[in-house]
Amino acid sequence: MNDSMSKNKKLMLGLFFDACGYISYVFPPFDFLWAPLSAYFMTKLYSGTKGKVAATIAFIEEALPIVDFIPSFTLMWIYTYVFSKEENKEKIIEIK
Repeated sequence: MNDSMSKNKKLMLGLFFDACGYISYVFPPFDFLWAPLSAYFMTKLYSGTKGKVAATIAFIEEALPIVDFIPSFTLMWIYTYVFSKEENKEKIIEIK
């Protein structure tokens, strides 16, 4: 898992990881294992500062039972590929 991975593959993995987070509704102790794992996976999917910030948010979100329903991986994918302009800036730089 790294930045060279396609955005579609990151979306599929993110949806899978978000689904894994819902296991804690059936088996609550799973959060103790999933919270640090989700943070680790987030840093592997998204590098740099934004990956570290997202990992911290994912860890907190998975560790707290009240906000466990938030799809943090999917939201990070939307932020990265829909709202963030970094991808467009890189393409512009390559053209010049």
